[in-house]
Order: sequence, then C-alpha cells, then structure tokens
Amino acid sequence: MNGLKGIHHVTAITSSAEKNYESFTYVLGMRLVKKTVNQDDIQTYHLFFADDVGGAGTDMTFFDFPGISKGEHGTNEIYKTAFRVPSDAALDYWVKRFDRLEVKHTGIQEQFGTKVVSFVDFDDQQYQLISDEDNKGIASGIPWQKGPIPVEYAITGLGPIHIRIAEFDYLKEVMEKVLLFKEIAQEGSFHLFEVGEGGNGAQVIVEKNIILPPGRQGFGTVHHAAFRVEDRSVLEEWIARMESFGLQTSGYVDRHFFESLYARVARGLLFEFATDGPGFMGDEPYETLGEKLSLPPFLEPKREEIESLVRPIDTVRSTIDFVKE
Repeated sequence: MNGLKGIHHVTAITSSAEKNYESFTYVLGMRLVKKTVNQDDIQTYHLFFADDVGGAGTDMTFFDFPGISKGEHGTNEIYKTAFRVPSDAALDYWVKRFDRLEVKHTGIQEQFGTKVVSFVDFDDQQYQLISDEDNKGIASGIPWQKGPIPVEYAITGLGPIHIRIAEFDYLKEVMEKVLLFKEIAQEGSFHLFEVGEGGNGAQVIVEKNIILPPGRQGFGTVHHAAFRVEDRSVLEEWIARMESFGLQTSGYVDRHFFESLYARVARGLLFEFATDGPGFMGDEPYETLGEKLSLPPFLEPKREEIESLVRPIDTVRSTIDFVKE
C-alpha cells in the first residue's frame, strides 16, 4: 500500500474573497496561484494561496459562498490551519509584524516541543505559524520570491492540521488503521499523529473535546483538509481502501489541477486525498500566476456566464514592486 505523503491543502470558507485576497497577499505574503471558481457551484470564487510555484503541501484555499452565515467553532471540526516558517527567528519577525498590522495573536508558545504562534483573521478563522527550526521530515516549499515578506522569514507551506473531536477513540482508529498515521506524542488532551516521512508537513494534532458543542460550518471555518498521494494509480489504491472499510466516499473526482477522492471520516470531518500533480502552472505563466480567472477545460465554454456571476477582483501583482519589511 502506497501511503499518504503528508498534507496537500486545506480549504476554508471566507465572508469576502476581496478581504481574503488582501489578507493573504499583503499580510501573510502567500502567493495567489489560482483564481478560479468552485467547480460544483460556479457563482462561488475558489482562491488558492500557496508558495512561489503552487507546490503540493503549500496551499490554503477559500470558497466565498454567497449569503453564507458565520460559522461557529466547537468540537467535531478541523478548527485550525498551521503554516510553516523557516526558524524560531522567523516567529520573532512575525510577532512584530502582527503587532504592527494589528493582527490578534497569542505570542510565541510551545507545542510538542516546537515554537508556534496562533492568530486569527477578520472572519475569526484560526491559524498558527510553526517553526521549522529543528524539523525533520517532508520538505516544505519555496517562499514567494517577489512577495512582501523577507524570504528568510516567509511562509513556505502547511504545518499540522488541528482537529477537535468528541469521539476520539473512533477517529484514532480511523487515523491509524485506515489512514496509516502513527500517534507519536501526547500533551494532555492533545494527540500528535504523523504519516509518511513525518515532520511539520505531515502531522495532525487531534484534541479530544467532549465539552464544546459541535462546530457549525460557515465563513470563518474549515471546509475540508486534503492529504497528498503521489499520482492517479496511488489514488485508485486509496479509493479501493476506503471502500473496503465501508467509508462514505465521492469516488474518483478530476479537479483538473489535481485528481481527488473525498471521504467523510468522522462526524464533522471531511478529508480529501489529492494527487501531487498536474499542479497550477499549466494554463498561466509563472510571472502572472493567479492574475486572471482560470477555468478547467470543462468550464471554459461557460466562461461568459461565469464572469457575469462572479464580480471582478483585481489580483494583478506582477506590476507591484513589494517592499520587503
């Protein structure tokens, strides 16, 4: 059985694609590598923020479903997304940056022996920066070379996914027996799992929580988390594996930028399994990645209709000479 390689992407919901773009571009310094639409709901933007070249394991993506209400954080949800930065010194830089830009944060803390900073955005979406100072395991990505953050401090990819769950024993069994994760540490009600080569880019932190009410999905919450598989043939292995365990799945889905399988693994938790390729470089040049509305071939005939449904968002950055500060 070809195992999971690590985290592929996290998809969340925002109240405003415009504010989301501003926040990720100008505050976090992540590169918009694809401006497209939700393939199942074409009036909804789908924005992909990633490293310099949109590598697998580096992207956080957002839907802006029209009219959706604010979500509520609780148990039975993927509640926090982490981003990798190169060093402890990078966290010092980010604390000062967050203070200057009035981003609400916790300051530097320690979790499972690693330094982290948790913070929130305008939607109360929960995030964390995690230091790669002593990290061993799956490699991270390439910081956005022409972005506003000095490259030695910039975000390079996704760190551990944080989950709260009431039925912890059930999820632990799924993580270990079905998904082939290993539990490697525990701190109180928090359990650290990892897969593949391990390290920050291949970890999930699960908190057993029977106190909070169940989370409710809406803007400010995570929609699903995705894990990396090498290619289509490995994806087919995982489709067969999921079916053999009786999990509810989507079957094979072609998302054009990658190929996928979706599975409901526990109450409130939707996981995706996505191939590393083809990636985001096929239909736009590197220099202007994410600046035009990109549509997969099967939606291209509907471009005129789609462009009438989604309002224009100016995402041109190739003309901006960012001051790194």
